[in-house]
Amino acid sequence: MGMKDIVFSGIQPTSQLHIGNYIGALQQWVRVQKKQTSYFCIVDLHAITVPQDPVALRRNILEVAAIYLASGIDPTHSTMYIQSEVSAHAELAWILGTLAKIGELERMTQFKEKSGSKKERVSVGLFSYPVLMAADILLFDATYVPVGEDQMQHLELARVIAKRFNHTFGETFVIPQAHIQKVGARIMSLQDPSKKMSKSDASTMSKILLTDDAKTIEKKIMRAVTDTEAAVYYDPEKKPAVSNLLALYQAVTEKDMKAIESEFKGKGYGDFKKAVAEAVIAHVDPVRKNIEMYLNDSAELYRILDAGREEAAAVAERKLAIVKNRVGLGRA
Repeated sequence: MGMKDIVFSGIQPTSQLHIGNYIGALQQWVRVQKKQTSYFCIVDLHAITVPQDPVALRRNILEVAAIYLASGIDPTHSTMYIQSEVSAHAELAWILGTLAKIGELERMTQFKEKSGSKKERVSVGLFSYPVLMAADILLFDATYVPVGEDQMQHLELARVIAKRFNHTFGETFVIPQAHIQKVGARIMSLQDPSKKMSKSDASTMSKILLTDDAKTIEKKIMRAVTDTEAAVYYDPEKKPAVSNLLALYQAVTEKDMKAIESEFKGKGYGDFKKAVAEAVIAHVDPVRKNIEMYLNDSAELYRILDAGREEAAAVAERKLAIVKNRVGLGRA
């Protein structure tokens, strides 16, 4: 990636963020923000594709903003804003929705998983979610989009829609590329290592929240599932639970996996988990304290979000005006 690259990414404010979000997304954003023009959005329009409690949603939006800043997103290097405060997202999504095909959206794996056997009962918003995601990315001419593998299909659709628009109306959109972090990008559930650590998991013991204190983190890691063979080595096929804890330890210490394996050679799970807990606490506790600091200074939080909205809206409105003109909308 070079200086001319533009990065766009966002997280839904649907519930509290966990260490998997931090390692898989936020740390990656912090690394790229000084090298590229970066837009980091709190994607609240995506959140309402499934029912939300309005009071909780608004609280979560502010908490996610505080977490972005506490994790190291620097508003002097990045544009950080709330999606619904820049109306060009919704306007462009409507225009792109006239180019997206029903068959393409029906094939989206996430839609199939979330709708299950009740497809006719889910919202149109959930169905057209990938079109809004395409609008988010294409509005800013993003060249790179940091995504997890679970979002690759959506990004591919954004590329298809962009190419289709360019073919129909002339070169308008940059075709975005995925930027996937391979190592440590997938932190799994502490209670079920076959599933990714998830914000929506009902079990509080399955995830380490960025707002968890030291005692809570220690309790969750000490109670994390392991296996019957009391040996510590990395093998996701044979030892998924232990390998997940090793990946977590590697992510927060940045040590080499072979060095970590020799560190715990001959040691039991109790010692291993204690070391993982200590390393995670040392990593997360400063973030937790910063989150509290930003949430206690809502005036500063609003100032940063307002400035971000103005910056994002200026860029987005320019792009939207070009799109409308190409499509033939409004008056010439």
